[in-house]
Amino acid sequence: MRAKSRTEYSILNILAGVGGYALSVILSLVNRMVFTRCFSQAYLGISGLFSNILSMLSLAELGISGAIIYALYKPIAIDDREKIAALVQLFGKAYYIIGTVIAAGGLALLPFLKLIIGNQPDIHESIYLIYVIYLFNTASSYFFSYRSTLLVAAQKNYLVTGLNYIILCIQSVIQAAFILVTHNYIGYLLIQAAFTLIYNIWISHVAVKHYPYIKEKHVNGLKKEERRALFKNVKDLMYYKVSGVLVNGTDNIIITFFSGLSVTGMASNYTLLINTLNTLLAQVFNGLTASIGNHNVLSEEKSKYEMFTFLNMINCWIYGWVSLGIYFCCTDLIAVLFGHKYILPDVISLILALNFYVSGVTNVVGTYKDTMGLFHYGRFIQIFTAIINIVLSISLGKICGLAGILLATVIARSCTHLWYTPYVVYKYGFKKKPIEYLWMYIRYLIIGGIAFIICNSVFYYVTGNPFKTLVLKIILCTLVSNCVYIAFLYKTKEFKRLKSYIKVLWEKIQKKK
Repeated sequence: MRAKSRTEYSILNILAGVGGYALSVILSLVNRMVFTRCFSQAYLGISGLFSNILSMLSLAELGISGAIIYALYKPIAIDDREKIAALVQLFGKAYYIIGTVIAAGGLALLPFLKLIIGNQPDIHESIYLIYVIYLFNTASSYFFSYRSTLLVAAQKNYLVTGLNYIILCIQSVIQAAFILVTHNYIGYLLIQAAFTLIYNIWISHVAVKHYPYIKEKHVNGLKKEERRALFKNVKDLMYYKVSGVLVNGTDNIIITFFSGLSVTGMASNYTLLINTLNTLLAQVFNGLTASIGNHNVLSEEKSKYEMFTFLNMINCWIYGWVSLGIYFCCTDLIAVLFGHKYILPDVISLILALNFYVSGVTNVVGTYKDTMGLFHYGRFIQIFTAIINIVLSISLGKICGLAGILLATVIARSCTHLWYTPYVVYKYGFKKKPIEYLWMYIRYLIIGGIAFIICNSVFYYVTGNPFKTLVLKIILCTLVSNCVYIAFLYKTKEFKRLKSYIKVLWEKIQKKK
């Protein structure tokens, strides 16, 4: 059988990711709609809180998976099976230890749960039992999921995402039906835990089926210099892992402490929608990651940079468009899906849209940083991001409540990650002046700003029924935003490259017909 090209792998990965996720999103939203009608806001708050606590415990992972994926790119490209097997087996041993540490650390936190939650929430079940089920769901994954990393590094992410979304879709249907009939929250969580376990065992089996040699018992270990390089990358990635969790995984804990579980529950509906969009777009760029890594290993510098500017244009365009959609449509969507009682002030939508843009606009440059192995640079600035976020979340949370806590994340990212990651990639990866990226970023920011002004002027006259308003806003936002971006980017090299890709893809489709 003919080996697939990078382009074919990228398309497969993107289609599997986007297609599968789109279906799972629909079912997950139906699941959430049923959930909000069967349970109180406190249950949503508990879910968000425990997810954040367990993301803090996942610090034990310390970025090992990122280092292993990077280390796998070259041996996969040259089919060095001995090296691949050694890396996967080392990864497995590390994840067994991590899973055990997370389980033990999670159990040690049990006595402190009431200190975080404060007053008894409006739920009937034991918060300790709920927490233990969440803990099992998280810890058990580490004993099986490590083999899926090989599939990701080998540009076969479509297998990982495809199986994941099959499981998620079945899970969502069963969970929704179960709570409609029983209104039993514990059973709802147990179904989730069972399907998580099924997926992890299944994907582990698929990895072994594609690469049976990873189970060979007599495999030579890594050389001393290879282990040293790997552990150096793990140490560098540790800073990113710690800071990432402290930036992304503390908001619900702080919100619960200052505002209570009900506010956490209401905010979780907004963050669910934002995370849904983030994950959907991540499927596109995750589908490209291994191909970019392979391209960086085998291609010349000029080709690397041209591919980067092209992908960066696509990324800034998409995130600009979707950020506008979040701001203008989020409130109407919450009203339609979950009811008016879950609506928060418009300023929350604005802050969430800004955070979405700031975190997403550097997706491509972050991917290049990882696939170029530039883990060493910027490790301390990530810690600064986390410190700024926590300090501002607490101080602004006291003054402005929920809005202040969410705004703290935007400020922290803007002060650090937004400019430093591009600086590292340009200076140490491409050997170019970082000012080139700055001008590129400003251009895309201005285009997004113009689209915002036009949309804001148009939407001033859009009122009426929430559902009709939502549909009209989505259509207008899509048309206005994309027309503005096309008008400003039409004559660029990157846009011409996009047109050529579309032309080639269209010709292939026509030939198959």
